[in-house]
Amino acid sequence: MTDRFGIDGRVTIVTGGSSGIGRAIAERFADEGAKVVVCSREQENVDPVAEGIREAGGEALAVECDITDREAVEALVEATVEEFGSVDTLVNNAGASFMAGFDDISENGWETIVDINLTGTYHCTQAAGEHLKDGGGTVINLASVAGQRGSPYMSHYGAAKAGVINLTTTLSAEWAGDDVRVNCIAPGFVATPGVESQMGVSAENVDRTEVERRIGRSEEIADVAQFLASPASSYVVGETITAGGVPRVEESPEV
Repeated sequence: MTDRFGIDGRVTIVTGGSSGIGRAIAERFADEGAKVVVCSREQENVDPVAEGIREAGGEALAVECDITDREAVEALVEATVEEFGSVDTLVNNAGASFMAGFDDISENGWETIVDINLTGTYHCTQAAGEHLKDGGGTVINLASVAGQRGSPYMSHYGAAKAGVINLTTTLSAEWAGDDVRVNCIAPGFVATPGVESQMGVSAENVDRTEVERRIGRSEEIADVAQFLASPASSYVVGETITAGGVPRVEESPEV
């Protein structure tokens, strides 16, 4: 039965794979026997990830790629196929944000966040589409709880991630006939290096077994990603899985 959760041999592209959730997914997939291509905007940031995977006995390729640059994205896909022969799973993890009130977000700031989070997902998915359809692939998009219910001072990021969620639903219907499953993960707070620098919470201080908490670890998002890439999720199509800990339930007023 555990073979249903296996991803051995699957050629997987992970964007934004230099740290945090992307790195955790890349390392997990490699540990499980997948052939992993990790990319980020700086080659020097992604090289150590691929080297670490290879030193651990896995197969990995590091590629420098700005996902807002269509030519760079197409080169990423070509490099993947040249190295490993196919693209079986695409993990659209690359993202970016900054906090600002809506009135203070410049046109350039808005376009930058939408380009990276939403348009970048479009570029990567469309560029890899031909190969994903050859044999039945999986697309795993990374959104955010901010894209589900909004978040103050994150209007640009929330709007872009809401677009990713809707794209997931729409594309899953369009590509189902090509045996491609498209799903999405919406993480809540996760103890990544970026969050640690902002909130002071280290992943080492987060207990994965504790239910009542509002911050998770990158490995827990990798758990969901592995499920979505594996045959175990064969009947899960077009869904956004929220991995955000205990939900924020409004207290009922006293009667």
